[in-house]
Amino acid sequence: MARTLVIDAHPDDRSLCAALAARYADGARAGGAEVELLTLRDLDFDVHLRRGLHADQPVEPDLLRARAALVAADHVVVVAPVWWGSVPALLKGFLDRALERGWAYRYRDNGLPQGLLAGRSARVVVTTDSPGWWLRALMGDSAVRQLRRSTLRFCGLKPVRATRIGQVHGSSPEQREAWLQQVADLGRTDARRTPSRNKLLPSVPAVPAVPGVAGDGPADVAA
Repeated sequence: MARTLVIDAHPDDRSLCAALAARYADGARAGGAEVELLTLRDLDFDVHLRRGLHADQPVEPDLLRARAALVAADHVVVVAPVWWGSVPALLKGFLDRALERGWAYRYRDNGLPQGLLAGRSARVVVTTDSPGWWLRALMGDSAVRQLRRSTLRFCGLKPVRATRIGQVHGSSPEQREAWLQQVADLGRTDARRTPSRNKLLPSVPAVPAVPGVAGDGPADVAA
């Protein structure tokens, strides 16, 4: 049975994102997946990478549990709103802290990056108040690009599909229900085409972090 991790990255449990994450999870279960729903707003951790990549920072128990869920997953889904062309501080802080260098990625001797979460697929679901053509043509689809290319693919996940939900502002209850059904269908479809990782690659290799070594973060390299 494939395992799906759904990450609800909205700070508000009454948000459309929260509802979308729950409905995707329902659809994935209907498709035969074992599902874990990770709500970032419920985690207790410091969202600040206090000294950047220059030193170790103690990893809180909730982050350790989140890492274990990432390791166990065959498919990872991130549901988040687009705010100021990016993602909420809550999600950015989680990515900064959870996807630590030496754990989610490392640099080879030749300086090229290596993603350590390979063998997993992913989907990004974003909500937006702007039209899709505006995001893609004029804004460069920055939030989706950040999550797909500079984060998930950088850490080895592929393929990484994207779904854009909007325009949310001014949408009717009927439109919102249609979006909820859309992501439920996606969850079911993704679950049925996601193989169990034990048929692909082993779990994440244990690669120790290198304390006290400065360097550019993954977003700078992969953007």
